[in-house]
Amino acid sequence: MVSWHGHIVPFIVTVAIWFIATGLIAWADNRERSTFNRSMMIGGVAGITGLVVILVASLSAEVWAVYLGFIGALMVWGWHELAFLTGAAAGPRRGPADPSLTGIARFRQAASTVMHHEVALALTALLLISLSWDVPNQIGATVFVLMFAMRLVSKINLFVGVPNTTSEMLPEHLAYLKTYFGRNRMTVLLPLSILGIAAATWWFAQMALAAPVGSAEMVGASLLTTLALLGVLEHLFLALPFRDGMLWGWALPQRKTPAQTTRN
Repeated sequence: MVSWHGHIVPFIVTVAIWFIATGLIAWADNRERSTFNRSMMIGGVAGITGLVVILVASLSAEVWAVYLGFIGALMVWGWHELAFLTGAAAGPRRGPADPSLTGIARFRQAASTVMHHEVALALTALLLISLSWDVPNQIGATVFVLMFAMRLVSKINLFVGVPNTTSEMLPEHLAYLKTYFGRNRMTVLLPLSILGIAAATWWFAQMALAAPVGSAEMVGASLLTTLALLGVLEHLFLALPFRDGMLWGWALPQRKTPAQTTRN
């Protein structure tokens, strides 16, 4: 039986935060570079606050603590995303791909463009897992690890090649990353990725349906179900002719075309 407070409200909360937070981060990292230091200061405060929120929420298994831990994890995740998209924490390589490289050599070069970001995410995930190992509420660590896993899968798919490389939200100072994307094509990895994330969605959904009505377990599983479902949607965007600007155009600046730049 579907519960309003146990299933529907968590769904609405997750989708709303996903939509607004994605737009705000896109807006921040597509502004003038002179604003990045201020954005990173605000993001850093939010990220550290998120860590404290996760720690506080982990001590309680009440519904409010589940929501609090969930929001705290997204605050920490947003901090990492902002650091990556502003270029503060990307990788040692900050230039386009060498077109002559293939195979492992190309992969190593591509990995060097995001290495610092990935290491930071992995260390944060390990920190949250260690802090949440034996506490009543583990939603914060679970959310962060789930998002890390889904983002890693999407990056690998982009490297291998997908039918639709949605890069409208990629800021201009990171435009060189597009040269590391594989050619537009369908590979077996993308449908397998979608099936894998869909299976995780189904598993979380079964947990949400089986939990006591209105319980913290039901709310937590519903939040994870929706988050995984959004992961499926984002991977479907890689297969379908979808433009990022269709949803987050309000957050993106009007970029000049080459002709406009020449005239100026």
